[in-house]
Amino acid sequence: MVTPVSRSRHRPRAVRVAAAEIPLATRRTTRQPAPAAAEAAVPGHFLCPISLEMMRDPVAAPTGITYDRDSVEGWLERGHATCPVTGRSLRAEDLIPNHATRRMIQEWCVANRALGVERVPTPRVPVSAADAAELLAAVSAVTRRGDGPACRQLAARARALGKESERNRRCLVAGGAARALSSAFVQLVDRRAVTALTATGALEEILAALVVFFPLDEESRRHIASPASLDAIVSILSHGEITARVSAAVVLREVASSSDAQCLDAMSETSGIHDALVKLLEKPVSPQATKAALVTAYYLVQSADRAASRLVDLGMVQLLVELLVDSDNGTTEKALAVLDSLLLTEEGRGRAYAHALAVPVLVKKMQHVSDMATEFAVSALWRLCKNFPGEGPCKAEALQVGAFQKLLLLLQVGCMGVTKERASELLRLLNGSRGGVECIESVDFKGLKRPFV
Repeated sequence: MVTPVSRSRHRPRAVRVAAAEIPLATRRTTRQPAPAAAEAAVPGHFLCPISLEMMRDPVAAPTGITYDRDSVEGWLERGHATCPVTGRSLRAEDLIPNHATRRMIQEWCVANRALGVERVPTPRVPVSAADAAELLAAVSAVTRRGDGPACRQLAARARALGKESERNRRCLVAGGAARALSSAFVQLVDRRAVTALTATGALEEILAALVVFFPLDEESRRHIASPASLDAIVSILSHGEITARVSAAVVLREVASSSDAQCLDAMSETSGIHDALVKLLEKPVSPQATKAALVTAYYLVQSADRAASRLVDLGMVQLLVELLVDSDNGTTEKALAVLDSLLLTEEGRGRAYAHALAVPVLVKKMQHVSDMATEFAVSALWRLCKNFPGEGPCKAEALQVGAFQKLLLLLQVGCMGVTKERASELLRLLNGSRGGVECIESVDFKGLKRPFV
């Protein structure tokens, strides 16, 4: 007789596990994720035919096709002269705002706000060529009357429009904004003795507006580089409000970096310009102003020896060395360029050698900044070591802070042209002084600081 076998004996072990033995996490009922919120489908006639995205500033072409303004203007700026859909001739001037489509898009956005759709803001009307001409003509008219407050308001409006969009800026530039504003600056400077208080505000606003419409053409640069204009800019640079001083520094940089010999000569002859630049580095107001002052100083030194002598006498070498201890890469490149130029003079080399941080900073900046910084740092150290013959303390100090090893590594990694030649010559100069000099792995720059000599 066959004994009946209970089914439970043949069940797998996993099935016979007591419910109490099952981990709590396993016994929890698995919940289905909540369905994702439905996305609003954008109607096809709200999409730009170029970008295939919802239009934010719809404009209608004479061909009957509506595009998003940024997309179709970008298409035309890339050299196309036809409607992308129909192939017919199309100009930027032919585009007109499609207010009906824009209102429908805004209403659709409001209706679908619950689905996460944000309302498209009403776009500002862009500046046309006629608008630009009218505004700049008004600037010239009020300037001729000597109306400083009115000129200030118009310059502020031009600046606001230029900053509003790149299209507006290009339109105003094409209309001669820089020439009109720089001419207004010159004329107001001539009237400044009569209306000093009102004109000063206008001058500062014009400088701020000019920054928006860079680069300056030759005529505009010559307006700014007139003796009276430069005197006014230096006064603002020295005594103006912070924003005005930044604008003045940037405008000077723009004029100087053009390498216009006539402008640079006029700047070099301007009383107080070197003092103002040094003051801006000694008491910085913004990184932008600091970099602008360094670029201006570099071009002034390159154009005239007397500029280098004047800056050295004002303590520029010491300021640059201190600035290089802890500065960003862009400032480092510009400071090294100016320092290298000042070391062409005997006075500059003497001031650098007398500063305890000069050699360590130059060695430090030879690497890990940029190729340009390496070039100027190697050149500056080469000028210092080459002009102190024999086994002088300058070479010994360079060896102590690891210059020999860094130069070897620099040549191994690869450098070109003048930098390679000067690095090789530096190695030869330092090699003769290596005996008995101990290399310091790291330099405590704060511990090396001492009063300027």
